[in-house]
Amino acid sequence: MEELNILSLLIILFSAWLGGSAAKKLGYPAILGELIIGILLGPALLGIMETSEMINVLAEVGIILLMVYIGMEINFRDLGKASWPGLLAAIGGFIVPFALGYYSIIYFGGTQMAAIFVAIAVAVTSLATKSRILVDLKLLNTRIAYVLMAGALISDTLALVIFAGIVSYVDAGSIDTLGLVWVAGKAILFFVFTALAGIYLLPLLGKFLMKSNYTSRTLHFTLILIIVLGFSELAEVAGLHSILGAFMAGLFIRDGVFNRQISKDINHIFHDISIGFLAPIFFVSAGFNVTLEVFQTDLLMLIVVTVVAMVGKILGTALFYLPSGYGWREGIAVGTGMNGRGAVEIIIAGIGLQMGIITSEIFSILVFMAIFTTLTVPLFLTWTTTWLRNRNELVHQESRSGYIILGANPLGLYMAKQLQQKDDDVIIIDANREMVAEAKKQGFNSMYGNILKEETLEDAKAIEKGTFIGLTGNSEINFLAAQLADDAFYIPNKIVLVSPSESGTDVDMLDKINATSLFANKTELKPWAAKISNGNFEEKTYTVEEEISTREWVKQHKDDKNSILPFFIVNTEGIKRPFHYNDTIDEGEKIIYLE
Repeated sequence: MEELNILSLLIILFSAWLGGSAAKKLGYPAILGELIIGILLGPALLGIMETSEMINVLAEVGIILLMVYIGMEINFRDLGKASWPGLLAAIGGFIVPFALGYYSIIYFGGTQMAAIFVAIAVAVTSLATKSRILVDLKLLNTRIAYVLMAGALISDTLALVIFAGIVSYVDAGSIDTLGLVWVAGKAILFFVFTALAGIYLLPLLGKFLMKSNYTSRTLHFTLILIIVLGFSELAEVAGLHSILGAFMAGLFIRDGVFNRQISKDINHIFHDISIGFLAPIFFVSAGFNVTLEVFQTDLLMLIVVTVVAMVGKILGTALFYLPSGYGWREGIAVGTGMNGRGAVEIIIAGIGLQMGIITSEIFSILVFMAIFTTLTVPLFLTWTTTWLRNRNELVHQESRSGYIILGANPLGLYMAKQLQQKDDDVIIIDANREMVAEAKKQGFNSMYGNILKEETLEDAKAIEKGTFIGLTGNSEINFLAAQLADDAFYIPNKIVLVSPSESGTDVDMLDKINATSLFANKTELKPWAAKISNGNFEEKTYTVEEEISTREWVKQHKDDKNSILPFFIVNTEGIKRPFHYNDTIDEGEKIIYLE
């Protein structure tokens, strides 16, 4: 048996970290950098590293755990955030490039199996790529974002189902009609059994653990590994690949099995072990199998597959989007966003290479196709969304609405009064019973509780709210509460008051939980609370004549005494939003500020 080569493992992990870090700094997924580093270190270029039995074993464990994590990240309820026409567009973004990719390989003389593998690879879209770019471009609350998320979930799931059929077919060898029925039957039985186990048995296990007061994270992690390996073995017995079992396990572990905090912790563990340790071994070693000879021997095929992947994805999405009535321009924007590829197709292609279904040349083409198409996403998506924004066709669509405001002080009450649209839109939380009672007297929806306890946010229906605002004079409490809102309830928008007299909370800490500072500036609570309480202030309005960031507006209008406080931005439809650091004020929007 081959000994564990510590030096090889060290080189792979260190180089994966370098490549992944460089890719993320440029706004791309880490796997892109890991693949490129693998190509650089492998036989294709420097020849420093090559694959081995030890690396292959670790890589296989890595992709199993990665598929668990991918499954845990997918929430099929999120598909409801996109309209039915949006889902049709997502399916079009899979079917059209799938067909074009298949017939392209057939045209070049490839086998049917190889053509299907290529078709899957060009049809898949990357959820990780989309999430990062949507955050960077501030598009998370747009209709485009929901369609892109739906597209990623659908394409990954369809790819895995088709892949399951291919593996069963190949393993069975020569198949007659009865053989085909047997193969299909085993696959169906696997999906039925795992679905029933996930829906009925796993929640029973979770309830038993909670009733027995087993709260050990280590125990839960061990049990989940047993479940994952059990599902993976079932997949192998059914003639499928183990990654299908891992993916199914991840889907059902995500919700309804353990309490929310334990599930969140275990999700982080799988993220760290897979993406931080074992999965990079797979992607770097996948680069070892890439050959640069395709640029000489199969350059035309590489160009055709890449063009087919891009054109098929964009036009397929736009074509299916037309019946939605949202316009062909939005369809093209969605298509450009779906053009990037990620982990799933590289995993499938790597397995196809191991099984001998595709050659190293086709594998290399798929890797370079994934790299080239992913590089286009930020550029094309920026162009198309700017195009829509300039035509006032970029539609915002919040899936979660309403506010949780921490702090029943005068600033919190003033903000709640301005933001209130419906009875349950805004809820105020405070640990001071007297202030909560006074807020209730004034007609505010308020509750007493410790914001750092999960049950307090649970009672406030945090899972339904879209924005958390930390508005106490203690910056650290504001930050910790925002962190809990992010960790346990996935509240998308976190805005906190940062006091200039405290050094415990800074911009870097806020960035880690994707939070931002209220008023786009460090602000002392007490002076403004006193002004509002005494009525010693004026509410003024400023209309913006050209687009400007909130931080630039503050720089232009504040003085040494910080005598103004920008509170809200009012859009052209009259809807208010809190003034905070990471925002842009469009032409024609108004700023409400206190003086």
